[in-house]
Amino acid sequence: MSRWKITIEYDGGPFVGWQRQDNGYSVQAAIEDAIRGFVGKDVTVHGAGRTDSGVHALAQVAHFDLDRDADAKTVRDALNYHLKGVAVTIMDAEAVPDDFHARFSATGRHYLYRILNRRGPPALEQGRVWHVIRALDAEAMNAAAQILVGKHDFTSFRSIHCQAESAVKTLGAIRVTRNNDEIHIVAEARSFLHNQVRILTGTLKMVGEGSWPAARVREALEACDRAAGGPTAPPTGLYLTRVVY
Repeated sequence: MSRWKITIEYDGGPFVGWQRQDNGYSVQAAIEDAIRGFVGKDVTVHGAGRTDSGVHALAQVAHFDLDRDADAKTVRDALNYHLKGVAVTIMDAEAVPDDFHARFSATGRHYLYRILNRRGPPALEQGRVWHVIRALDAEAMNAAAQILVGKHDFTSFRSIHCQAESAVKTLGAIRVTRNNDEIHIVAEARSFLHNQVRILTGTLKMVGEGSWPAARVREALEACDRAAGGPTAPPTGLYLTRVVY
């Protein structure tokens, strides 16, 4: 028996999310189908994070166990062969020790949120950015974002359906920058609450358009009440970009 770590790129648009569900096709199910096509057996794939429907990944990480000999190139290429026509690509495969766990061994996760900030709608990036017409002040957004860095109770910035036992998380870093017509929000932490990055993004968008002063972000944080936080940004602009081990 050998344990394999895979790095995965996917377009979240066609899927109900990472996790296998009864109401539609998931990224996890697609990879498990590919493994079944490769080895002829059902194998469970464990992911580093459960991205929602519509959320993308440039470097999601998962692991699974195989009871047959294979080299890394064969594992990668065989899975990609069986994923043809599916918006999922195995970027890398690596044999790892038996105690490696894609989720529990991770020490950090990095997300990118892309806002297309222009009048015209996206033609090539439809489904991959949040289109915001109203002009946004990236510098004001970045200044307000720094209020959120550190260890806090993030109840105001998590989904009411979040199943985490505690809303206390440590946000290691968050940066907001402008690149031509795009606003990029990069957030780094050991782990995140359900919808945390999307709600932080929706809140900072309110600052960027002038609807909220930065002080209101602090008030929302201290309120520990979801009703005090900003709106939840759509999933289309969110990318899991890195998992740290």
